[in-house]
Amino acid sequence: MKLSTLGLSLVLLSACATRPSDEAAAARAEARAFLERYSATYVKLYTASSEAQWASQTHIVEGDTTNAERTQAAEEATAAFTGSVANIETARRLLTRRELLEPIQAKQLEAVLFKAAASPQTQPELVKERIKAETAQVEKLYGFAFRLDGKELSANDIDNGLKSERDLTRRRAIWEASKEVGIGLRPGLVELRRLRNEVVRGLGYRDYFSYMVSEYGMTTEEMAATIEQINRDLRPLYRELHTWARHRLAERYGQPVPEQIPAHWLPNRWGQDWSSLVDVQGFDLDAALAQKSPEWLVQQAERFYTSLGFESLPQVFWERSSLYPLPQGAAWKKNTHASAWHMDLDHDVRSLMSVEPNAEWYETTHHELGHIYYYLSYTNPRVPPLLREGANRAYHEAVGSLMGLAAMQPRFVRSIGLETGDQAADPMQLLLREALNYVVFIPWSTGTMFSFEKELYHGELAPERWNARWWELASRYQGIAPPAPRGEEYCDAATKTHINDDPAGYYDYALSFVLLFQLHQHIATELLHQDPRDTNYYGSREVGKFLQGLLEPGASGDWRVMLREATGSDLSAKAMVEYFQPLLEWLREQNRGRTSTLAEL
Repeated sequence: MKLSTLGLSLVLLSACATRPSDEAAAARAEARAFLERYSATYVKLYTASSEAQWASQTHIVEGDTTNAERTQAAEEATAAFTGSVANIETARRLLTRRELLEPIQAKQLEAVLFKAAASPQTQPELVKERIKAETAQVEKLYGFAFRLDGKELSANDIDNGLKSERDLTRRRAIWEASKEVGIGLRPGLVELRRLRNEVVRGLGYRDYFSYMVSEYGMTTEEMAATIEQINRDLRPLYRELHTWARHRLAERYGQPVPEQIPAHWLPNRWGQDWSSLVDVQGFDLDAALAQKSPEWLVQQAERFYTSLGFESLPQVFWERSSLYPLPQGAAWKKNTHASAWHMDLDHDVRSLMSVEPNAEWYETTHHELGHIYYYLSYTNPRVPPLLREGANRAYHEAVGSLMGLAAMQPRFVRSIGLETGDQAADPMQLLLREALNYVVFIPWSTGTMFSFEKELYHGELAPERWNARWWELASRYQGIAPPAPRGEEYCDAATKTHINDDPAGYYDYALSFVLLFQLHQHIATELLHQDPRDTNYYGSREVGKFLQGLLEPGASGDWRVMLREATGSDLSAKAMVEYFQPLLEWLREQNRGRTSTLAEL
């Protein structure tokens, strides 16, 4: 049949109108098939790698290389797949038609390329070298035996000693013992810096630091500006805390007031948490917990989450986690840094801790289970395995820290039946202790750690300057100095776990504190209608519903949009500043007539 001119035109218009949807359907089908194949293989390799790493960190036997070899093999297999040229080329090609794909497909393809950049098989030998070097560094780090006066010390022994010891000579010996591990880690860190930078350059990143920052959708310069603003926002409060602490510590040790705080005077190896400087009368959580078992602390943390409406932890958590210190005389060691693990991107979730019945581990159990419940929340059919991560890396830490903060507030503590004293605690002393944790952490994380790692990778800081630069940064940002000059035979930066095995992302923790106070302010004022400084989340299904809504999407959405929708505001330290405003005014009164010696930024 011959079509009229009008009929022919309508057919052509119809064809033009349907062609894009046909193209989109074909593009989406191809992307779906690729992502299904990729994800199936990735999950298997990820699980094998997780199991190998778990063994490497929970069963370290001096001289036994079995776990290290297994970990290296698993890492190499994962790297060969995620960094394969075929996967890189396919993901890139599919993303050239991004406008035809479903948004969640595009996000998964971006995740494929991000994972590829860590191990591009365009340079396989370099990737193998990096994996081997990282495995060796972790073994050396966690297998190190701290010693004092010829006796072996655990990390808990060191931390407890710096909190309780009053003799300065003894304190210095403990502090210096904690730094010995860095000496042997220096050569490995030199090599790791080279390998990490060279590997990511294979996919066009300037350096490893820039690669890590890119996961936030930011450049190194943009992240630096964000971090610096947070530091500046909290600087007035930190200045007052620093002045107060100099005088408090000088009085405690019977010494002249120093301009810089000697590092061994502080109750933490890196000066990142000073909260134990304050014993709040009427709120002795350590004494209350001393009557409890380590098992009770973990079980109570679980009860908190179930009270909000979350399900009980899966049995695998209790069967396979490593939650408590090793028995005396154990023939192996384990990593003593608390962590949470999503072993298979499904329901095998575990935690590595060394729980003891005290306030620090009480907070830590609630924090680590925050990660665990984040894993379980985004393990749902709406979130594909490649996006089963936090909305950004800081979100994970924010959730853990938020729950830790909530669990430490007096109203909460009373609600679970812990007896912390006969008298009511002074609210200002409670606020001071919180600031000595959260606020003191900011110049450490956004200043010393951020600047050192940025200079290490982005600026390729010369190794012969590492220790000097480390202490220059600690002086500038934290107002802390070593007890005596520390030459380049030391590598004090490497004593921090993250420098070795979780590099170039420590600012996650700083951002998480900012996020935590934004989320906490919203929960306290909008959901609970309580004073943010004394809340009780326990048993609130409304709080649980809010948290589940925040956690369940994982990384399937834009973190900026998620924050705006959850709290009504963009990332800002404003909520954190407001939380501690009464303390700032109190500190200014306490410090009247005293001179601030903290450097201007």
